[in-house]
Amino acid sequence: METPAVLFVCLGNICRSPLAEAAFRKAAQDAGIDVEIDSAGTAGYHIGSPPDPRSVEEAANHGIDISGYAGRQLSAQDFDRFTHIFAMDHQNLKNIEALRPAGSTTHVSLLMDLVPGREGAAIADPYYDGEEQFEATWEDVDAAAQALAGRLKG
Repeated sequence: METPAVLFVCLGNICRSPLAEAAFRKAAQDAGIDVEIDSAGTAGYHIGSPPDPRSVEEAANHGIDISGYAGRQLSAQDFDRFTHIFAMDHQNLKNIEALRPAGSTTHVSLLMDLVPGREGAAIADPYYDGEEQFEATWEDVDAAAQALAGRLKG
């Protein structure tokens, strides 16, 4: 079986998807899973930029340093590189599907589809909200990361 490769996608790749990447890196390491992990945005607003300082702070609260992450934009090549692409919300899911090359077999879904009872739920964008919203975002992405690690570990 090929090594899984997982991509987390939000709009700008500075808030939700870097936190999802961080949570899953930790979950995969804790579970002993060999997996490639990255994050991207559907928009090119923050290419090369570090994550939002509030995301950096939230990850640090969980012992993870994401200050070196750099924003990048989703590309058609990602459908060749990744076995799984997870969207943070419905609009980004539509944007991902619009970019999907014909014949791609990459699994694409909402990230919260992994969490029992939360299927179809979006992860709210914390960018315009207060600090506490970043904590809620972490709780969502961490729950999904734990579920994904369990699924990939088999």
